[in-house]
Amino acid sequence: MVAFLGRRIGVAAAAAAFIALAALGSASSTPKSFVKSTVSAHDVVIFSKSYCPYCKRAKAIFKELELKKEPYVVELDEREDGSEIQDALSEIVGRRTVPQVFVHGKHLGGSDDTLDAYESGKLAKLLNIGVKDDL
Repeated sequence: MVAFLGRRIGVAAAAAAFIALAALGSASSTPKSFVKSTVSAHDVVIFSKSYCPYCKRAKAIFKELELKKEPYVVELDEREDGSEIQDALSEIVGRRTVPQVFVHGKHLGGSDDTLDAYESGKLAKLLNIGVKDDL
């Protein structure tokens, strides 16, 4: 009987430890990990604010490209944790401004960087979209 109770207490303790670890795992879901997982999960990610004219310009560039998949846009002003995500972006890329654009997991930059990459053809190359040669 004592061995049986010992095993039951052991199972209960193991279950409690598992629940505590699961809770700890979800608590470690930080803004920084959100940024990293979002960037790795999507081809194009734009961290934006809905009212920002520079963000609107960056989003318009991707609309112009008529991609098969639209960029994944995180509107920081529409999220409760938007300020924390913006702080995390600052830690990751060294800039707190928006927009911050990522293509295939790599940081492209802000609005001016995105426009420059578009105009130079670099953005088309990064996205593997055809740049038609005049033959």
